[in-house]
Amino acid sequence: MNEPLTLGTAGHIDHGKTALVAALTGVETDRLPEERARGLTIVLGYAPLLLPSGRRLSVVDVPGHERFVRTMVAGATGIDAYLMVVAADDGVMPQTREHAAVLRALGVREGVVAITKADLGGDDGVALAREQVAELLPGVPAVACSSRTGAGIDGLRAALDALAARVGSRALGGGAARLHVDRVFTVDGRGTVVTGTLWSGALAAGDELELLPAGARVRVRGLQIHDQAVERAEAGQRVAVNLAGVRARDVARGDALAAPGSVAPAHVLDCALELAGEARHGERVHVHHGTRDVPARLIALGEDLWQLRLDRPVLARDGDRVVVRRPSPPDTLGGGVVLDAAARRHGRRPDVVQRLRRRRDGEPEPAPSPIPAPQPRAVPVRRRGPAVDAPEVRALEARLREAGTALLSEAQLAGAGDALRTLRDTGRAVRVSGRLYGHADAVEEATARIVALLHDEGSVTLAGVRDALGLSRKSSQALLEHLDGRRVTRRLPDDRRVLAAEHARA
Repeated sequence: MNEPLTLGTAGHIDHGKTALVAALTGVETDRLPEERARGLTIVLGYAPLLLPSGRRLSVVDVPGHERFVRTMVAGATGIDAYLMVVAADDGVMPQTREHAAVLRALGVREGVVAITKADLGGDDGVALAREQVAELLPGVPAVACSSRTGAGIDGLRAALDALAARVGSRALGGGAARLHVDRVFTVDGRGTVVTGTLWSGALAAGDELELLPAGARVRVRGLQIHDQAVERAEAGQRVAVNLAGVRARDVARGDALAAPGSVAPAHVLDCALELAGEARHGERVHVHHGTRDVPARLIALGEDLWQLRLDRPVLARDGDRVVVRRPSPPDTLGGGVVLDAAARRHGRRPDVVQRLRRRRDGEPEPAPSPIPAPQPRAVPVRRRGPAVDAPEVRALEARLREAGTALLSEAQLAGAGDALRTLRDTGRAVRVSGRLYGHADAVEEATARIVALLHDEGSVTLAGVRDALGLSRKSSQALLEHLDGRRVTRRLPDDRRVLAAEHARA
């Protein structure tokens, strides 16, 4: 059996995930200078892993720090099995537990545990880590090893080989092609390239695809898997796709490539969810699907049935998995399966709930009634903004990119309301604070730098952010208020900011 498989790492910060991937594959997945300087993974890393049987896996290395759980979820959504890393000198820690919760929410049940740093933890540390792992992940094989000395690495490869032999590949599921984009860049002489894990179907050079949520048509110019050009890629593989018909600036992380007509942007999802007991009807949450995470509201329908009303669309189909997290204090509530990706807003209507129960339990839909159903009353048609590739939308996005962290006010954007709405709906523009707007990439980069500064300094002032990041006072204040609103930071009486979760623990 040589079908493609993707293996995702998981585990607490500093437990040695990236070092272990390097020991297994020979590839250093920390690509950014900031990652190497700070000794932690910030973005997703990728490497091929050749097993003793000759089987090759695609490995996704994810961050372990609590501030980058959203990045971890984006990587975990495309995996077939996991490699949980627990350090012998530290044992099971908070992010170990949260990553385990994310894997359960995504339905990823098969994996191997690597008890790393066995040379530092000694026999007692390894034994204690085994006990904790057995409680957290019952029945999952655990292998003690050391990336520094190489001890146990061959045994871990053998355990991964056995894992690969028993895990089903996405390639066996068939279906239309779909890839959720996690990186976008330009290659000289080739043009736009996107990367992601192929969730379903297959891709080949010349294929016509739809770029969502914009709806633009694109063509596959070429494919690579782990830096090797290929004619065809199958589900379960990490793929780089060279696209014709679109510029890099018109694609963003969180977009998806799909066979035309196979996926539609969804604003309301009916789901069967396993959530923590404190989840509440009407609660504000963050929903993670593919490489997107969007704010949403939880609507209880009874039993384990919930409706997710999303602030921005996700690119979901029935049967997909979602993760639900609480923004403040940040924590994973759970997750589950999408029962209806084309749902409308509704409450606990008996007919709808019964239909969802049948879908959840795999029961067949009843035969349609021979009596024609009454026609629904006409409703107002919601006016839609222009397409993302419309000239006015592209021009506005270029303005926002050029402005960067300078941000643009509503006055500066006068007359661009429809174009701005399109950019916000597709996740390319963000209202930062009050009446200021920025391109999503610039805002995300700036806020990530502020969070990194907070981790290094413990607290920051507006002036400190302004000086450290080279921003204007207006932009610094707006970005800090943006983080306050997202409950990432908390404002203290003396106008300093601290990370909300760390302040709560203090």
